Amino acid sequence: MTTTTTSARTSTRVNIALWSAQLALAGVYALAGFMKLTQPIDALTQMMGWPGSAPLLARFIGAAELAGALGLILPMLTGIKPRLTALAAAGLATIQVLAIPFHLYRGEFGILPINLVLLLLAVLVYRGRRNL
Repeated sequence: MTTTTTSARTSTRVNIALWSAQLALAGVYALAGFMKLTQPIDALTQMMGWPGSAPLLARFIGAAELAGALGLILPMLTGIKPRLTALAAAGLATIQVLAIPFHLYRGEFGILPINLVLLLLAVLVYRGRRNL
């Protein structure tokens, strides 16, 4: 096996891993964002607690999550401005960086592992797609 063949296989594997992370993140954020944008604030408050005290923040986060989900997929899929994928991942990582202290302050420790996994996946996608 030549170095070129090994390099091509590694590149293919990395691309598959990045697409897997992008699809997983896009699915999570699309569902969460759509829910935060469409559900009544009372229903969101029953599910999550905090939207009742910050309804506009919940709607804003929902819009940002939905935009981020689209940004993870569409630029790479269409080939139009694929660098935007890395920026979408950076934006979603920022949401998690802000969510972690928010949940710590509120004593919502059970959600922190999910925040950390989403943060790590977003950073992985950012690092993998930033040089397109």
